[in-house]
Amino acid sequence: MSQSQAAAPAAPAPGQYVLTLSCPDHKGIVHAVSSYLFMTGCNIEDSQQFGDRDTGLFFMRVHFTGEVTLEKLRASFAAVGDSFRMDWQIHAAEERMRIVLMVSKFGHCLNDLLFRSRIGALPIEIAAVVSNHTDFAELAASYDIPFHHIPVTKDTKDEAEARLLRLVADEGVELVVLARYMQVLSDHLCKQLSGRIINIHHSFLPSFKGAKPYHQAHARGVKLIGATAHYVTADLDEGPIIEQEVERVGHEATPEQLVAVGRDVECQALARAVKWHSEHRVLLDGHRTVVFA
Repeated sequence: MSQSQAAAPAAPAPGQYVLTLSCPDHKGIVHAVSSYLFMTGCNIEDSQQFGDRDTGLFFMRVHFTGEVTLEKLRASFAAVGDSFRMDWQIHAAEERMRIVLMVSKFGHCLNDLLFRSRIGALPIEIAAVVSNHTDFAELAASYDIPFHHIPVTKDTKDEAEARLLRLVADEGVELVVLARYMQVLSDHLCKQLSGRIINIHHSFLPSFKGAKPYHQAHARGVKLIGATAHYVTADLDEGPIIEQEVERVGHEATPEQLVAVGRDVECQALARAVKWHSEHRVLLDGHRTVVFA
């Protein structure tokens, strides 16, 4: 077979990208975005949008393909973004988000996220596990994930948080996940990681605070066990909610059974929140979120 008869090399597969944006709601936003993508030779795979009448803001997520680099997309879209005063980002859809998992003494959420990451159920790359205890060092090692023991006391809190921020910067971490990390973070750290740190807690808050909330719930005869995944802010457990999960329970459930149900719903809510954030499906809308799930 001659060289001219040889099969032509396959064309490289188009890149896959995700555009997210929010801006004041005006006519023509969708048209401007779709026209830009058409003129750039891109093809829209999926598009979702939402106009919030309460805030007057418009939100959009577009998954598209195109034979163009990420750098060129970001440079050329700037004019569209400026014309509508957009807060926008373009990401490579297949790029795994680097995250840090933080844990204290309860390891169910940590174990769940490690396993989901291992089997490819989450689009993440776990850069490290951080804990104020050493209980889960072996678990992290079993997944070949670096483990960092950063103890926290009243006198070392500032130093511990500084070490965490250095780790985030050095490892190129885009998201910090509090997988039952039982330390209150400072206002400074919350501001430094604003929109990039997710927490999970039982949805009984603020009704059942303090130790053994499920035992308190049992004493009050609750009928629903819940969990809430939310962004962390300086207002303790009051950040914008990403996802919630509930499970109905009966009067016969013991406190220990409520704890077991609570573990399951916490894992489910947190995993979905991490997945949606990592896929750039969550946009902040003041104290709320817009989730294009």
